[in-house]
Amino acid sequence: MLNSLDSTDIRILQLLQENARLTNKEIGERLNKTPTPIYERIKKLQEQGYIKGYVAILDHKKIDRGLMAFTQVQLRDHSAENLNHFVEEVITFEEVLECYQMSGGFDFFLRVAVKDLDTYHDFLMKKLFNVVPLGSVQSTFVLKEAKRETSFPITMPKGK
Repeated sequence: MLNSLDSTDIRILQLLQENARLTNKEIGERLNKTPTPIYERIKKLQEQGYIKGYVAILDHKKIDRGLMAFTQVQLRDHSAENLNHFVEEVITFEEVLECYQMSGGFDFFLRVAVKDLDTYHDFLMKKLFNVVPLGSVQSTFVLKEAKRETSFPITMPKGK
């Protein structure tokens, strides 16, 4: 799909990933274009699904989510119904920021943010363990965040 984008589209995506609050005028100034074609291109990128939304990235410690955990989950029953039910339930939990179905030793990888270890324990006992029968759960906790990116590196495809 990246092949359908030109260098201006790619540069717009790069700029918006760096700062989604840039105005069409500011983007246009950086790309030597007027705001109207920038607006049209952004609208097209949204309609085509390249841009899924705009968010503010918060400091999780300042909003009482100081404990970040990565939780690997293996289900006991791997039926399609059970796997789908697990996903449907887990994505509703406010503690779960990301949920990925995985290959390998575990079925799911969750990124969980909570206030503290007691809150994480409550999350496990009152929510996660009650979704479906689990085979195993392994949790690792973030001690220090060394790098966290929200933007994807994108470049022009070769030959364009």
